[in-house]
Amino acid sequence: MSTAMNKSVEAARVPEKSIISGYWDYPATITVTNYQFKSLSDFVFNTAVGCLHGCTPCYVPGASANKQHEKLAERGVDDPDEQWGQYALLRVWDEKRFLSSLKTAENMASEDLKPEGHRAIMFCSTTDPYQTIRNADPKLGTEYTKHHQEMVRRALELIRDRSTLNVRILTRSPLAKTDFELFKSFGNRLAFGMSLPTLNDAVSKAYEPGAPGVKKRLATLKAAKDAGLHVYVAMAPTYPECDEADLRATMKAIAALEPITVFHEPLNIRADNIERIRKHGEKEEIKLNLSPFETTDAWRKYSWEHFQLIEKIATEVGMSHCLHLWPDQDMATRAYLQSLPDPTGFVEWLQKWWTRISEWPE
Repeated sequence: MSTAMNKSVEAARVPEKSIISGYWDYPATITVTNYQFKSLSDFVFNTAVGCLHGCTPCYVPGASANKQHEKLAERGVDDPDEQWGQYALLRVWDEKRFLSSLKTAENMASEDLKPEGHRAIMFCSTTDPYQTIRNADPKLGTEYTKHHQEMVRRALELIRDRSTLNVRILTRSPLAKTDFELFKSFGNRLAFGMSLPTLNDAVSKAYEPGAPGVKKRLATLKAAKDAGLHVYVAMAPTYPECDEADLRATMKAIAALEPITVFHEPLNIRADNIERIRKHGEKEEIKLNLSPFETTDAWRKYSWEHFQLIEKIATEVGMSHCLHLWPDQDMATRAYLQSLPDPTGFVEWLQKWWTRISEWPE
């Protein structure tokens, strides 16, 4: 690992004076997901517009935040993509509206749901449900964080008590430990997971500058397992700097948790995320390997090699039974298939993972 990358671990944090946090005009409700081939959930509950973890590969600015450009500009966010990681505007809590959305989700016909969605609500898909909401004014930061935690807890209580729906928690934050007892009250209706693409803090901070360190995440997963929770791991996205030794070390640590599922995806090209990564690297003087993203064919080759490597390692450490890969649909273009020695076998491999249903607690 380069010296420049190691020095970046602490330097990358966005100063509080640059943070835009506060309240959003719209309430937090349960909505239907648009996931393709993920096998994560049928519904999502998003608590904020923006996320202070500021993971540079994130798809959210292009898929969601940019659509709110005018409203965000009113709050001082001039470029939702470039300022990703510098704003988190919390949705307001309207219990009546939330209960209405919960009833709609509860009563949705099974034929209208994805067979791989587990009738689950995911916390969250466009932000982190357990992030600390920072602000230049520490009192406001405390107020916003408290509001955020109370909103998440109340939503969970209502889902538990007034529906039969399941819940999938996905976070990068050890703050989730404060709700372990609440999670346990769901029994087999809740799965708790964290994103853990690497165990190397320098690599993590280079790509996920505002997120808690990966060692803390691993400790939180161990605590969740010890608390009796049903644990899964999103080993995603893994980065070009994650070589075979790095991937093996991470997978071995995950295997020790005996998770119900391990999701995996290499870093993907989504909207302007590669440019965002490049700019962040230049700003922090971090030398990043972005050669796999110079062309779409280079990215496809990188992805295919990473997937094959992960399959090999998962078999070696006894995790192939719960591995769930997320190959992108863009890996199946006609031109790319024609370049492969066995296009039929490759399509069969894609279909295997696209149709796989992830595990759920029994």
